[in-house]
Amino acid sequence: MDRVRVLLLPGWQNSGPSHWQSRWQSLHGWPRLEQDDWLWPRRGDWMMRLEENLLADERPALLVAHSLGCHLVAAWAAHSQHAHRVAGALLVAPPDLERADIPPQVQGWAPMQRRPLPFGSTAVLSADDPFCSASRGLGLVANWGCEITSLGAAGHINGDSGLADWPEGIALLQALAGRTGAAPLLGAG
Repeated sequence: MDRVRVLLLPGWQNSGPSHWQSRWQSLHGWPRLEQDDWLWPRRGDWMMRLEENLLADERPALLVAHSLGCHLVAAWAAHSQHAHRVAGALLVAPPDLERADIPPQVQGWAPMQRRPLPFGSTAVLSADDPFCSASRGLGLVANWGCEITSLGAAGHINGDSGLADWPEGIALLQALAGRTGAAPLLGAG
């Protein structure tokens, strides 16, 4: 298997400088999937951008998604004929997009895709995520067929969670890479 690449998929409003995704990009050289509109995300546009990126590089990809990026992975996988280009996915803090108080900017992403993912995946959840109750999060990632890791009370597992470079997340990504046959992993994008 060709060397795997890592692709970072931020959520709504992108990931700021203190976010572990931004730190991983800086530390490891892993690219971020850029979107045209971070404030008013359109599911179809985001899915097309992911599809284009995966088709532009023959290497298998490990997707590292946060928040709305997790739903991007699920929606894309349910519709793409190129899911074989993904070696696995690390899905961190998927929000509940069917809550009554969902912001209008992301309402177009409901209903949530619940089909099992066609590749290995690990979901990382927080017991006190303000955007998804623990029970809703567990149910969603179980539908996706993910292995599940809980960080306890870690908020939305973002820049405000105090994770810094989040070495535990790197360990989870390495374990996922090993399970899916994508190791060795670490290195530039």
